[in-house]
Order: sequence, then structure tokens, then C-alpha cells
Amino acid sequence: MVLVNNVALAMICCIYCCICWGSWANTQKMVQKKDWQSFLFYWDYIAGLFVTAVLGLLLFNGGHLFENLSWSAVLWPLLGGVIWNFSNIFLTAANGVAGMAVGFPIGGGLGWVGGIIFNYFSSGFTGNKPLLWTGVVLAVAAMVLCAVSYRRLTTSQKKSPLAGIIFAIISGFGFAFFYGLVVKGTAPNFGGVATLSPYQAVFFFAVAVLISTFLFCPVAMRYSVEGRVTMKDYFQKGDARTHLIGMLGGFIWMSGMVISFMTAQAPVNKAVSYALSNASPLIAMIWGVLIWREFKDAPKGTMKYVYAMFLCFLAALVIIAASN
Repeated sequence: MVLVNNVALAMICCIYCCICWGSWANTQKMVQKKDWQSFLFYWDYIAGLFVTAVLGLLLFNGGHLFENLSWSAVLWPLLGGVIWNFSNIFLTAANGVAGMAVGFPIGGGLGWVGGIIFNYFSSGFTGNKPLLWTGVVLAVAAMVLCAVSYRRLTTSQKKSPLAGIIFAIISGFGFAFFYGLVVKGTAPNFGGVATLSPYQAVFFFAVAVLISTFLFCPVAMRYSVEGRVTMKDYFQKGDARTHLIGMLGGFIWMSGMVISFMTAQAPVNKAVSYALSNASPLIAMIWGVLIWREFKDAPKGTMKYVYAMFLCFLAALVIIAASN
């Protein structure tokens, strides 16, 4: 089994995960157009995610694919997968309506802070507590600044900011818990309470995501604020390039998940590991603000709030990492 035991290398793996989780939505932006909205993209995204999880199990689990399985162990990552997928549906909607520079800082940021707190109390934190909580406060401040920035943007466009912000907030609550639930399905030497290897846990997480997509996505397609679409639209309007880009998004996200679980035996505190892996809002803000220029039409004075948001997230990431 392929695992990382070195602290420095484990930190690098967590940062790689952070980059992946903050970058996958670029593929959504690349194919987003009037006749190919977010939930058509979502099918390809989940397909790429599942295939990558299968490859991770085959390549890194040491050939022991389905040993030490039990329902009590498998249920943890399955539950994590359902919760993550429900949340990610809303994040995808928030990205489609409000953009990466809003969906991620609010939704991902809320999940980031909630997950730190969850892992803090569930795993026992032995690092520098004042530093950790200082980082959490800065992350919360960044989310508030994001909401202020987006409100100024939508006011100038005579649109309501509520839909994007509400979708992002809903997504954040689920993101706070899914990672810890997947970890719980692993054996004690990997940080869990059950019997699975890290790659088995990720695989069953992906199974739950795939199955629940057939429940969640049709409902989202029917009631999407971007306009109702059907599976007929998926098969008629998507070309090979569009489908492959969507699958690439799934590969990017899941490769981060697989790499982060390589650190299961590394001596890094779970709260800090989670914080580094889930600092994706910082990456997404860079893409959304600097590359996609999502605030280019904002009224004068808005960018000071955007840059303050970025600095708060960056400071939060550095301080939380230093608290380990």
C-alpha cells in the first residue's frame, strides 16, 4: 500500500489536495454556456470522479482490494459520500449563479471552518490552540467580506444576491462533516474507528456519490435557477470535448482526495490536515478574481473588500498551518 509518513511530504500532499479542490470548477467555467448549464456538466464531473477513485484503489491499495470489509465500516464513507454530494450540488449551483469567487469562499469557507471545529473536538487537538482559533476567526471574516463584495456586485447589476449566497451557505454545512466521516471508516492506524484502508474508504465514498447523483441531480435539473434541463439535453447538446472537460473536473477533485488520504499515517494533526486540504477557497478566489475576472463589473471600491477577503484567507491558512 502506498502511504506517506513524512510530515513535510504530508503537508505537500495536503496542499496539492487544496489546489485540486480549488481548481476543479475551472472545468465548469470552461463548458458553461446557455445550452450547457451546471447540472449537465455535473454528470460528467461525477463520472470522472468515480473513475479516478477506482484507479486510486487499483494502483495504491497494494492489491488487497476488498479485504476487511464490513457494513459497519463501509457505512461511514457511504454516508460521507451522500452528504458531500448533496452539498456539492448546491456548490455547483452557487458557482453557476454567482461564480467561483463567491461560491467557494462562502460555501467552501463555511465547510472549512466547520470541519476544523469538528476535527478539533473529535480527534483531540495538541497544537497551538490560540493560533488555530485566530485562523478560524480570520476565515470567518473572509466569508463576511465575500458576501459584502458579492452584494455590491449584484446591486450594481440590479440582481438579487440571495440565490448564490443561500446555495453556498447550504453547501458549506455538509462540507464540514464529509471528510471526517470518510476517515471514520478506516482502521485505527489510519485515524478511523473501523477496518477499511484509506483507498477503500475513498472508493466507497465515490460509490455513494455516484449512486446519489441519480437521486439528486434529476431534481436539481428540474428546478435549476439556470433553467430546466433534461437528460435529452445531455445527450443531444454535449459533444466529446464538453464531456471530457467535465470528466477532467472529476479527476482533478478526486485526485486531490486520493492524495490527501495517502497521509493517513503521517504524524499531522487531523484538524490541521483538514484545514490545509480544504483551503480551496483561496485557490478558487485566485481563479475567479484574477483569471475569470468575475468582479470586473463591480462598482468602484468593491475590490478593496475582495483583496481583504483574499488576505484574510491567506493569513488564516498560514496561521492554521503554523498551529500544528
